[in-house]
Amino acid sequence: MTGYIHSTESFGTVDGPGVRFVIFFQGCPMRCKYCHNPDTWEINAGTEVTVEELLERYERNKEFYRKGGITATGGEPLLQIGFLTELFTEAKKRGIHTCLDTSGIMYSKEKQGEFERLFHVTDLVLLDIKHSDPAGHVELTGRKQEAVLQFMKALERSEIPVVIRHVVVPGITDGEKELTDTGHLIGGLRNLVGLEILPYHTMGINKYKNMGKEYPLEGVPEMKPEQAKKARMTILRAIQEVRRNL
Repeated sequence: MTGYIHSTESFGTVDGPGVRFVIFFQGCPMRCKYCHNPDTWEINAGTEVTVEELLERYERNKEFYRKGGITATGGEPLLQIGFLTELFTEAKKRGIHTCLDTSGIMYSKEKQGEFERLFHVTDLVLLDIKHSDPAGHVELTGRKQEAVLQFMKALERSEIPVVIRHVVVPGITDGEKELTDTGHLIGGLRNLVGLEILPYHTMGINKYKNMGKEYPLEGVPEMKPEQAKKARMTILRAIQEVRRNL
């Protein structure tokens, strides 16, 4: 089996624990307004590779990955779930820690068997919660939220440890209600092991210009670190509210 990837990063330190070999899968069905990798959107583009080729790249620097592993990100890795599952299966045979960074948007109950096979070889999921409100989710990403919430619950049932990621964008996802609702949305998850608040940045603007695309959030200022910390505390308080009532 072969898959399409955009690129790889040999020494990733922000996509899962430890130093990691990060694989950027090609293709994404979402059009998040703050996306800084629009070059990963096109499906069946990028570089066609085999699982063995990727693991060979991992082996070149495996001594650095003793406390890390492999992270599949994108794009959206779940678009290529068969290839992703094969990659993680072979990685687990070699004792490699596997981490999936995803929006969960490709989940469907009809393909539950496929997802269960993937879950069986997945050690950690970084789940991107784009927006707590269904209408806000559509406005921000162009896709409905339902599949994401179903995926989140499927991870909980399978007891896969989850770190929630939430990009905080001024005027879009930084409001008190949106942040509180996000905390309420995830607060009851029994498999929640972490929360990462990612401050919005504008580093992707040049990519849009080079691709001849209009940048959707032109003029929106970057989120300051202290604002991101405040947003995280708001979500944590909401999580605690939920857990006190369990």
